Amino acid sequence: MPATQMPMRYGHPEGHTDVCFDDSGSCIVTCGSDGDVRIWKDLDDDDPKSINVGERAYSCALKKGKLVTSVSNNTVQIHTFPNGTPDGILTRFTTNANHVVFNRDGSKIAAGSGDFMVKVMDVMDSTQQKTFRGHDAPVLSVSLDPKDIFLASASCDGSVKVWKISDQTCTISWPLLQKCNDVINAKSICRLAWQPKSGKLLAIPVGNTIKLYKRETWRNEVDLSDNFITLPLNVVTWSPCEKYLAAGSINGCIVIWNVETKDCMERVKHEKGYTICGLAWHPTSRQIAYTDAEGNLGLLENVCDTDGIKSSSKVCGMGNKDYNDLFDGDDDNDNTDNSNFLNENLEFQLTPKGRINYEDEEDDLMLASGYSKHRNHILEDDDSSVEVALIGKGSYEKYEEKDEQTHALPLITSQRPFYDGPRPSPPQKPFQSGSTPQHLTHRFMVWNSIGIIRCYNDDQDSAIDVEFHDTSIHHATHLSNTLNYTIADLSNEAILLACESTTELASKLHCLHFSSWDSSKEWTVDMPPNEDIEAICLGQGWAASATGALLLRIFSIGGVQKEVFSLPGPVVSMAGHGEQLLIVFHRGTGFDGDQCLGIQLLQLGKRKKQVLHGDPLPLTKKSYLAWVGFSAEGTPCYVDSEGIVRMLNRRLGNTWTPICNTKEHCKGKSDHYWVVGIHENPQQLRCIPCKGSRFPPTLPRPAVAILSFQLPYCQIATEKGQMEEQFWRSFIFHNHLDYLSENGYEYEESIKNQAIKEQQELLMKMFALSCKLDREFRCVELAELMTQNAVNLAIKYASRSRRLILAQRLSELAVEKAAILKEEEEDFRSKLNTSSTTEWSQPVVVNHKAEENNTEDSEEDDEIEEKTDLQKNKQNPFCKNGNSADGSAIKSGEITSSSQGRVNPFKLSTSSKEPTISVNSTSSNILDNMKKLSKKSTVPNRTANKEKSLVLKPLIPKLKSKQVPATNFFQTCTFQTEKIEEKENPENSLSESSTVSAQNIENERPKTGFQMWLEENRSDILADHPNLSEESDIIKEGINRFRMLSDEERKAWAKKAKGGATDEVETNATETKKRKQPSNDHTKKKEQEKTKENVNLSKKQKSLAVSTNQKLSAFAFKKD
Repeated sequence: MPATQMPMRYGHPEGHTDVCFDDSGSCIVTCGSDGDVRIWKDLDDDDPKSINVGERAYSCALKKGKLVTSVSNNTVQIHTFPNGTPDGILTRFTTNANHVVFNRDGSKIAAGSGDFMVKVMDVMDSTQQKTFRGHDAPVLSVSLDPKDIFLASASCDGSVKVWKISDQTCTISWPLLQKCNDVINAKSICRLAWQPKSGKLLAIPVGNTIKLYKRETWRNEVDLSDNFITLPLNVVTWSPCEKYLAAGSINGCIVIWNVETKDCMERVKHEKGYTICGLAWHPTSRQIAYTDAEGNLGLLENVCDTDGIKSSSKVCGMGNKDYNDLFDGDDDNDNTDNSNFLNENLEFQLTPKGRINYEDEEDDLMLASGYSKHRNHILEDDDSSVEVALIGKGSYEKYEEKDEQTHALPLITSQRPFYDGPRPSPPQKPFQSGSTPQHLTHRFMVWNSIGIIRCYNDDQDSAIDVEFHDTSIHHATHLSNTLNYTIADLSNEAILLACESTTELASKLHCLHFSSWDSSKEWTVDMPPNEDIEAICLGQGWAASATGALLLRIFSIGGVQKEVFSLPGPVVSMAGHGEQLLIVFHRGTGFDGDQCLGIQLLQLGKRKKQVLHGDPLPLTKKSYLAWVGFSAEGTPCYVDSEGIVRMLNRRLGNTWTPICNTKEHCKGKSDHYWVVGIHENPQQLRCIPCKGSRFPPTLPRPAVAILSFQLPYCQIATEKGQMEEQFWRSFIFHNHLDYLSENGYEYEESIKNQAIKEQQELLMKMFALSCKLDREFRCVELAELMTQNAVNLAIKYASRSRRLILAQRLSELAVEKAAILKEEEEDFRSKLNTSSTTEWSQPVVVNHKAEENNTEDSEEDDEIEEKTDLQKNKQNPFCKNGNSADGSAIKSGEITSSSQGRVNPFKLSTSSKEPTISVNSTSSNILDNMKKLSKKSTVPNRTANKEKSLVLKPLIPKLKSKQVPATNFFQTCTFQTEKIEEKENPENSLSESSTVSAQNIENERPKTGFQMWLEENRSDILADHPNLSEESDIIKEGINRFRMLSDEERKAWAKKAKGGATDEVETNATETKKRKQPSNDHTKKKEQEKTKENVNLSKKQKSLAVSTNQKLSAFAFKKD
């Protein structure tokens, strides 16, 4: 099985980085360009101990509790390991020391410097120094003979020299390297090495090969190379058993040879191809730690072990351990050699937290002979697997009776196939969101939107400090921690603490209910025996705890035990907000570093229900859960270890949408953001930047940073991608408003209105951009997301842009939207009628009848409506006693819709509220729909007619002919916008309507531009169509011809008609004495009537329609 390459992790800033193990192999030690020496317990240690030794550290060596470093102040320093206490300076150079090494017993060190000198000194007495001069360039590396006789050094002058330590003379020199003037310009740093025990061979990296020189004779015995190596090798290291040699190249290749057979055993490529500048073999196991020139730390596992056997064991330990502990019974002298053999093969590795120890698992598989099969046949490499061969008849029975003697029998290497499939990941341990690891003496127990709870576990004191962000909730509190509380949560009602059980005490849940109105503000509950609390949370009026017995216990905030139910798996974390409880648990076993988590979301209000039923929790590959909670508005969110923030999208079937990647905001590879809160309005991610760590220290007090959200949409750098991301982000981040309204919470209506306005503006911008790019199909897709008013503006934009096909498609879409709105209103009214009979629900039936009588009224053009038919009128809509129910409906000020038919604008109203009219229609063309808004605007301008009363009876709409330009159909759309802009002074509308209704028999409407044109062209129409006898047919033909006129001609007729109407009104001013306003105030009354006709269905929509339509209209027709 090839070596396992663990993912690289950040160790130091960019620059040369060195690495070594301690004597037992229990930790990895690195140094880098930041001047720090870091001590790693394993590769996933997020809190390594750091020792600052200077501005830059070039090399480090560790032996027998002494840490030696070469730093940028031209010194070689020594520190006590692992506490990092400085022990002084061993020696000084005139320039930087490039490399330092220990001898085998740790009594001496050798250092090579940029001033061409090499020094060997005693660790205990630094005055005993020996200096070696002879190089003509900076020294690259040094290596001490394990027998303390020879010293080898490589230099930028191209030579490799072997010195005799006793007399400081050069024994031999080989011109092997390429010359250069400094270390930074060298192609290879040539980290040479002696065999660690015997010192028989000296390994020197020369180009793409490793040259091995024999001791005493100094002959080149072996050259090791491989086709996998394409660039010069940089560093070499021997295995502790001396049988294997590992080398790293400047392009990230790591190759391992068997020195005896010259075979290449392993080939590993750096995941990013960075230069390998540090290489160290674990002293007792099959691991190699390596560092690159970018400051990263890596680890190879399952490489050739010290006795030439490969394995995939994942045991991690601090030192040697007696293998006999794995067996029952006493050992005798007969198996001493075998035990030694097993002890030699015993390994203790540094492994990431994401790996599994399989050696404790039992295997019931049996061999064909009936003997128990060793578990390594399945879980480990076949080379390292051993099989117990029981010899002789009846050996199976003997094996059962004398189990203690089985390990003394001969061991034979197994040749059976090994398991090379996915390996299970260890389950993530329970944690509290917003807390730092429990092993820290000073830590955060929780940091949330309410406050901070800190824990101090010093030798002198053990205490808990509670701090509130808003001191009006409660003052800061100091608590003693005699019970060793490890879990905490904080809300605006209480403080919740929990501790683990001990041999004497049970696990306890302790609540400080500081918002209680009585004097008893604390309560404590003991868990049953062998049941430890693993996660807790607080909500509004309740507290919850999850235990190791897979139970979730709910308490009231006053301490009353409530529901208890079983969890589907071991809990990972919990969070509460209001009536919502969020639970994350293990729903299965993950593989290859992935976690298999599930999530439950429960509503704990009066109507308890489960929203999420243990659904899988999406996580980034090979990541774990880092934070889970709610936004300030109550939307569930969580963050994984890769920095991806996800939020629940309630409108998309309760799916999880990634809303931010905190890694994109990090400056360094080891930097992280520690999330403390999420806000949807304003859109803010509150977190603490952590440099070189995953969590912040308690002191000094960390500063909270605010990050912006960004959905992972494609082509975000383009204008289209940016607007799409902004639209859907606004859509997702305002879903909580619907949740609040559905659950009876209050919120500001202006927030929702502002969100709708913002979304419609973005849609209009995307619509305009798609029009410019000739993406008309995309325009229709965008229009499907728009509101009714925005679609009308889109139609006008398309018509102004001469996109007639697009305008027609949009008009059809608008009709569909209007029909849907109508159905929704009818459903709403039907529910109201069936549920209760109210004062304002009665007019619905009457108005439905009015709709049947006036279906044709809602399908008229503005010009057709202005020309009335005197012969076909069957009722007078101006009659006061026409529909008393309509009057009561208007008087009540309640909702009206298009289902009620035409609303009489002249009906007397005593209410200060204005009647509302919807823009919905059942017509086949949206043009008629828009014209309905403006067809009542000129009613008050009629003049008296003593003989007959002109009644608004529109004609049946004519089907559009192909030759009629589509632009003519959309000209009247501008009237709708004009009416909205002129909606300013509705004070006198009610009084005028009552006056006009009384005088409607004597008033006569002024002629319009179409009427005047028809009078002059009637003879031409009759001449062309002599078969037209009906007045309505003549009007239809006239309308068709009038529409064919150019815009300028129609405007000229309209101005002509307007001028004549003004003069006529002035002459008849004396006949309108009952009116409160003079008749020459024609324009002002027209604006007032238009205002009455454009009031929306509700006050909320009314305020929104004005501001939104004006701004969207301004955008749609803005000319550069």
